[in-house]
Amino acid sequence: MKLAFHHRPEVPIEAEVITPEKLAGLSEAEVSALPLQYGNERVPLGEFFRVSGRYEGEILVEGDLSRVKMIGSGMSAGRIVVDGDAGMHLGVGMSGGEIVVKGNAGDWVAPDLSGGRITIHGNAGHLVGSAYRGSAMGIRGGEILIHGNAGNEAGNAMRRGLIAIGGDCGDFGGVNMCAGTLIVLGRLGARCGASMKRGSIVSMQPAPLLPTFGYACRYEPLYLRLYLLHLKRLGMSVGEAHIEGPYRRYSGDAIETNRGEILLLDA
Repeated sequence: MKLAFHHRPEVPIEAEVITPEKLAGLSEAEVSALPLQYGNERVPLGEFFRVSGRYEGEILVEGDLSRVKMIGSGMSAGRIVVDGDAGMHLGVGMSGGEIVVKGNAGDWVAPDLSGGRITIHGNAGHLVGSAYRGSAMGIRGGEILIHGNAGNEAGNAMRRGLIAIGGDCGDFGGVNMCAGTLIVLGRLGARCGASMKRGSIVSMQPAPLLPTFGYACRYEPLYLRLYLLHLKRLGMSVGEAHIEGPYRRYSGDAIETNRGEILLLDA
């Protein structure tokens, strides 16, 4: 199925209906009639998208969707390809399937993710895979792969899963982290791992660490080698030096359980 975005909205659109479960089995006319939230109005999807074909496992969405929110909301299977930029809350509540964005993505990529994979070939905004404000838990599984840069608070309170950033990560990466793995092939911003309880934050560049993280050892973790080989197979810019290590391990955050770790490539 193909959805071609034919004009840019004046205000953002909430398009949680663009998900495999809600489009499967529908005709072009039925898909065009599905409701979108546009400001304080409910408008049919066909007002902004030209629909062609039927859903057969993949939804192709074309155009500048930077003002289209919640694509792939709650999806558990299937595949969505966004040929352009995507708006906020991409893949919210996703538990399976795959979303591929060929451009950039807005803030709040995949809050409440518990499974599946999201790949962004450009940059992402703030709060990638993060907990909503007031929530004690971020993503609980799945994978988020960003080939470019990401903003602040990536992996805020993440509980499980993998977030991999091919470029740089903003400030407070892995803040309040409970478990899981955040891998940054570029640079980490300030205050990474603040208040983390467990989990792993990895960077291939030197990083400014909080004084509540202490040097532990120099080692070559096997689990990280497996993760990096997996990311290389998926097309991320992982080099042999990254895979072979070694890494300098810092334990923290000491104001919490001191059971988390930050690994910095010892080039």
